[in-house]
Amino acid sequence: MSRHDEFDVVVVGGGSAGVAAAAAAARSGARTALIEQAGCLGGASTIRNVLTYCGLYTLGEETRQAVAGIASELLGKLRRLGAVTPPVRHRGVFVIFDPEAVKRSLDEICADAGVEVFMHAFVSRATRDGERITEIGFRDHGGLHRLRAKAFVDASGDCDLAFFAGASTRYGNYGAVNLGTLGTRFGGIPSEIVVTTEQLRSAIDAAKARGVGPLSKDQSVLARLPISNDLCCYFVSEDYDPRDSGSISDAERRGRQQAWIYLDILRRLPGCENAYLVSTGPDFGTRESRHINSVYQLTWRDVAEGRRAPDSVALGAWGVEWHDRTTFESTWTAPPDGSAYEIPLRSLISENTPNLFAAGRTADGDQKAGASLRVMGTAFATGQAAGAAAAMLADGGSVAPDTLRARLRAQGALVDLEALRDLPVIA
Repeated sequence: MSRHDEFDVVVVGGGSAGVAAAAAAARSGARTALIEQAGCLGGASTIRNVLTYCGLYTLGEETRQAVAGIASELLGKLRRLGAVTPPVRHRGVFVIFDPEAVKRSLDEICADAGVEVFMHAFVSRATRDGERITEIGFRDHGGLHRLRAKAFVDASGDCDLAFFAGASTRYGNYGAVNLGTLGTRFGGIPSEIVVTTEQLRSAIDAAKARGVGPLSKDQSVLARLPISNDLCCYFVSEDYDPRDSGSISDAERRGRQQAWIYLDILRRLPGCENAYLVSTGPDFGTRESRHINSVYQLTWRDVAEGRRAPDSVALGAWGVEWHDRTTFESTWTAPPDGSAYEIPLRSLISENTPNLFAAGRTADGDQKAGASLRVMGTAFATGQAAGAAAAMLADGGSVAPDTLRARLRAQGALVDLEALRDLPVIA
């Protein structure tokens, strides 16, 4: 049966950014729909085995939490479930979590906020009237359904809503696109066994010398999960176009092949003889796809020069984490002094579709800024800002930055560097 309904705000994508956007919009009084193509919320954190929240904390010696609000609510729920670690320092600062607990917690956040969630729903069309989107269409096994709204948030990761709506978008950053990685999770390794990056790199290099392959990387963050003690690794990388089903299908097949080869190598380490593959992905961890072209593109020069944004609505704290599509090597550049930077509202608003907001990795940053603000911790911040802005637009027809910043502060969010300086040092 086809569905037709009307909302104030429609959010596309139920990952970190999308949940934060939908909850913020609903708490602002907007009737809000959240459209997610998977069977759970969480995006990369639940369907891509990306089990570290990066971007929540500053990276300097005096670490502070840079993203609060809805992200803090989630962390509180995970702590009560024993499902998240304290902050871990490895190049960056992050926490490691159990994905099943994330699914439950995000369900609760959306239900408590009154968000109407549609899972197993893929947005495949959008209608605009002049410069504004008026309606989206999504498909499920019942066919095509249409939802009308006054404001929209694209948190799809691939900028599906913006693209189908005819909003201005681009793929990557003018030829540069961050490489994707397939998260692989291994069980059967006793908790007392310590697996180091040096051990694994040596074992991988020895395997390559024996002619074992294909193997894309010999270095990775190694994350031991709470509860299960499973080991999550990010060795498997492939070059693919996430917009193309054939391209990504081939990458996933090759990626799963690699995962089994890495398992054989892992089993050669002392104490890891009974290791087994718990899961791959199931989706590749796409780091970059389309972006909206926004009113203002955040640049890494803005960050490097410490430029302030009068309309700042979120903080970014992760570094430029770039994974090269040719060499498969990664590079890293931290923000100045390991602190945070301000993300302007202008970088979340479409340049040619004023009732469309972007959140997460659809937000507009240049190659380096985009490689920083894309991570899940920062996505909670841009999502909360975009959702609150969408609700304000739906209610009054415009968004006043100062009023929006006050609303975000009332929701517990950190909107500028002044708020960060008042916080205690946590590590």
